[in-house]
Amino acid sequence: MQQLQNYIGGRLLPAASGRTFEVFEPATGGLLGAVPDSDAADVAAAVTAGAAAWPAWRGLTAEERRQWLNRIADGIEQRAAAFARAESDDTGKPLKLAASLDIPRAVANFRFFADAATQFATEAHAMPGTAINYTLRQPLGVVACISPWNLPLYLLSWKVAPALATGNTVVAKPSEFTPLTAHLLAQLCAEIALPAGVLNIVQGLGARAGQALIEHPAVRAISFTGGTTTGRAIAAAAAQDFKRVTLELGGKNATLVFADCDFDAAVAGCVRAAFTNQGEICLCGSRILIEASIYERFRDALVAKVRALKVGDPLDAASDQGAIVSQPHLQKVLGAIEEARRLKGRILCGGERVQASGRCANGWFVAPTLVDGLPADCAVNQEEIFGPVATLVPFAGEAEALQLANSTRFGLAASLWSRDVARCHRVAEELQAGVVWINTWLMRDLRTPIGGVKHSGLGREGGLEALRFFTEPKNVCVKYA
Repeated sequence: MQQLQNYIGGRLLPAASGRTFEVFEPATGGLLGAVPDSDAADVAAAVTAGAAAWPAWRGLTAEERRQWLNRIADGIEQRAAAFARAESDDTGKPLKLAASLDIPRAVANFRFFADAATQFATEAHAMPGTAINYTLRQPLGVVACISPWNLPLYLLSWKVAPALATGNTVVAKPSEFTPLTAHLLAQLCAEIALPAGVLNIVQGLGARAGQALIEHPAVRAISFTGGTTTGRAIAAAAAQDFKRVTLELGGKNATLVFADCDFDAAVAGCVRAAFTNQGEICLCGSRILIEASIYERFRDALVAKVRALKVGDPLDAASDQGAIVSQPHLQKVLGAIEEARRLKGRILCGGERVQASGRCANGWFVAPTLVDGLPADCAVNQEEIFGPVATLVPFAGEAEALQLANSTRFGLAASLWSRDVARCHRVAEELQAGVVWINTWLMRDLRTPIGGVKHSGLGREGGLEALRFFTEPKNVCVKYA
């Protein structure tokens, strides 16, 4: 069993109280480690360390900060196998996915923002013959980065990298369900002698450590990815001190399939969008809307492809689906399937817990599940399940497709499949979502903004949006003599 620690002021430390809690491996149900049960005292120490480190860190040139971020990226890359195994053990996702997506993306995030900070420009506005205005973009100070359990290092690095690149110091809190790769990152930063207090990592429960972090008066901004209910509470707490906030929250994302689509590509795309990472990605397409004229053919092709997905040991390279992240989340997913049955939905495939063998006999696995025949306005079609469950709904034409797609309180992402270029642009413009993919899914350019509308969030991350979020604009006006 691993004994994890906090990383505060350049030192690896237990919680000040000495308390710990246990985390378990989703694939086996076995004990993984003991995690510091941090509280306000640990958060205060981390914020104090960040505040002390800030003047020197902000005083570095962009090139000097770029070098530090690239050292972190180098360290993750050199330890990629260990990071990938820890991510798989912690989340239950297939090791091949962690090795091919999560860890390389964390490396890319540090490298991208390392370079982006050196290219970050500001504006000048001339008042001909009179004066010139120029904008300074200055770091905020100590900022909080709170990441979720589904893509732990991937999304932690997505926040930490731009915050550090722009001259802030960071107190990061990873999810209490998936603390391992954050601990490895802490060990790495200690080994490369990252200046003490520049990055601090506080492990712990959201209700204790997380709450203390968002309420600390010296924290100037909060970047959070997670559930809508928690995001609402963070926004309310941050408003008390007018802290800057970006929130990437839940989604109930629609995939729109039109009759003129590339059929085989659309089938494969829908399966990937619905079931990658066991459906535990906020951008997953869990509502598949299919034009009525191809509904039955598309449904049958989809079912055949989903039935072919192999659920099993995340360490087995043949496994397409791993385990659900925790036992409570397993029950939530199974509960949503039972609700679909209660509403007389038709379980097309899956619909049950999978009993794995060998070391995974006690793991938390669910068969990839497709359901149709449900009312479009029922809870299964309206609320986020965040698991390997997708619903199928037919539509009669473009207007109905848009109405169905926009009918939820969420608005994070959508994808649509059609060969009609005009329709693609027209529908994309009308979809109530922060991200729209056309004839693809999860194709990401790190320069582009990402975030949601409605109950899916507030603000944007990525590219210039992230650099702007973590800096304060100041206008300076110089009158000509």
